Amino acid sequence: MLDNTDYTPRLKAAYKDTIRAALKEEFGYKNDMMIPKLEKIVLNIGCGRAAVRDSKKAKSAQADLTLIAGQKALTTTAKNSIAGFRVREGMPMGAKVTLRGDRMYEFLDRLITIAMPRIRDFRGVKPSFDGRGNFATGLKEHIVFPEIDFDKVDENWGMDIVIATTAETDAEAKSLLKAFNMPFNA
Repeated sequence: MLDNTDYTPRLKAAYKDTIRAALKEEFGYKNDMMIPKLEKIVLNIGCGRAAVRDSKKAKSAQADLTLIAGQKALTTTAKNSIAGFRVREGMPMGAKVTLRGDRMYEFLDRLITIAMPRIRDFRGVKPSFDGRGNFATGLKEHIVFPEIDFDKVDENWGMDIVIATTAETDAEAKSLLKAFNMPFNA
């Protein structure tokens, strides 16, 4: 068995070595605890109408999200019944997973360096912040990740990605993500 106790993800090492110092200088923080950092990354796949027609679709989405994230995804269920959409309370509707620590840095690295360049006609992501330093984006197809075997995919799922930071403002969060080489288009 391989001993991975001394392994540090590439982006985590870059944050400790260079990004923290650059952010401290750029924003003039007096205390190291004020420097923004990544808190968590939340991934979500919603199946929508496909899950209503076939309950196995949510299980398929959960399996794909588990492969992408590297940890087990949870199945999300409908909270309310909606007769017009044939949705019943408790019906599986998608999957989600929250990444923290080393897995979070590994996923962000794969997202920026491998998955985003594989998106057709990719020109960068729109800076979409919530006012409190959290960034949200979406992918139209989950198959851009190399963990997904294109031949075994029964349906393409869209995917929501939310990156939560400890930044107080959107400018601080954007500067943090730019330091991680997030390809913003504006």
